[in-house]
Amino acid sequence: MMKRLTKLALATGTAAAVMAGAFAGGADAQDRVRWKMASTYSGSLTQLGTLGKRIEDQAEAISGGNIQIKFFEPGALVPALEVFDAVSTGAIQAAWSTPGYWAGKVPALQLFAAVPFGPRAGEYMAWYYFGGGKEMFEEIYGRSNIHSIMCGIIAPEASGWFRKEINGPDDLKGLKMRFFGLGAKVMEKMGVSTQLLAGGDIFPALELGTIDATEFSMPAIDLKLGFYQVAKHYYFPGWHQQSTFFDLMVNKDEWEKLDKTQKAQIETMCGDNVRYGLAEGEAIQFAALKELKEKGVTIHKWSPEMLDALKAAWIEVAAEQAAADPDFKRVWEHLQAFRENYKVWGDLGYLK
Repeated sequence: MMKRLTKLALATGTAAAVMAGAFAGGADAQDRVRWKMASTYSGSLTQLGTLGKRIEDQAEAISGGNIQIKFFEPGALVPALEVFDAVSTGAIQAAWSTPGYWAGKVPALQLFAAVPFGPRAGEYMAWYYFGGGKEMFEEIYGRSNIHSIMCGIIAPEASGWFRKEINGPDDLKGLKMRFFGLGAKVMEKMGVSTQLLAGGDIFPALELGTIDATEFSMPAIDLKLGFYQVAKHYYFPGWHQQSTFFDLMVNKDEWEKLDKTQKAQIETMCGDNVRYGLAEGEAIQFAALKELKEKGVTIHKWSPEMLDALKAAWIEVAAEQAAADPDFKRVWEHLQAFRENYKVWGDLGYLK
């Protein structure tokens, strides 16, 4: 009798354990994050795309497989420059991009991507993380049902590729040029006709003569895209993008479904991506510049005259943008105030 009771108890306990495991497994499965992430950049593109691909691996590693964010190439889910609306409506859960692409939807977001004659990476991050930028960023994106997390930053960009040497402001007039963000508005002030093209569309346009010149990114990235095959004059410094932020855009409803641990894991992952992107970007430029020179590219630095003209045009653009959009005005004034205070430290602490 005792043996029968013991067997019954063991059987009951085993069944209970199996059922408990099944329920726990069901709960775990329900809580797991399985997101599709569209990208505005090809996953093979140095930094701009590879930092997005890195999210796929790091999210799974840091969460022990609880969070999976699958990277999709541009156009696989939605066209590259339509990911904002797709995330906003919930058609996809997430996207990898930069806030500067959404000028036509939310002008103020451009100030969270790259600012002409703006801060370097250290100062930019200081403003964003500790100067109040993050709070405004999340508030502005939130109105479009998007919660976005800064998830990368890169070193200064080049200023552009030109078929002919540019000796002064007048040489820019009448050119057709691919240009990004607020810098494009500055170039328009200089007499340039600008258009925004996704990365994969630039080389064909340059080769066919649809555009006369282009800017895209930093030497290691531009080298891979092959612009040197068509244009041989490469200009620095990148006055329009001394540093550039990239973000992981998440549908706000999806973000709110996450528990505290999952949110912290994603934020930590993005913080590591910021560190990785900045360090990598600084490490890979000199080899790329050496290779470009070997391919016959002439490296130029803008003259003080050119930089003064571009800066004057930027001051006009910033004033116009602030007058046209209250959020732009608020963010711009906030950033300017921070930079004025930062200058007290920056002038003392850093070599010129």
